[in-house]
Amino acid sequence: QVQLGESGGGLVQAGGSLRLSCAASGRTFFNNAMAWFRQAPGKERERVAAISRSGSNTYYTDSVKGRFTISRDNAKNTVYLQMNSLKPEDTAVYYCAAKEAVKFDMPYYLGMDYWGKGTLVTVSS
Repeated sequence: QVQLGESGGGLVQAGGSLRLSCAASGRTFFNNAMAWFRQAPGKERERVAAISRSGSNTYYTDSVKGRFTISRDNAKNTVYLQMNSLKPEDTAVYYCAAKEAVKFDMPYYLGMDYWGKGTLVTVSS
């Protein structure tokens, strides 16, 4: 069982930055692919960014490319999402998710196994 806890959300003006953190429990974090998802009011949840178990490979949805950076520290069992140049349309609840014990060092997996409770990011115009 993996428990995920997000932090770092809040209210920021457009153009500002936030850094989200997701702390994971367990001894096998280094074997998990990790991802950040978000869900805005009235919209479907979307995958924002993902990172492979080693951290060498990443994925970004088109709308955040060049603005968001996903990273991980396997020694600290933590994955991060650095968000720069934030826009009002980035407003959403952001969720951390894990795909456990992946076979390949790739970032994108369907059917995530564990989810955090989310942290709210609000970007004002």
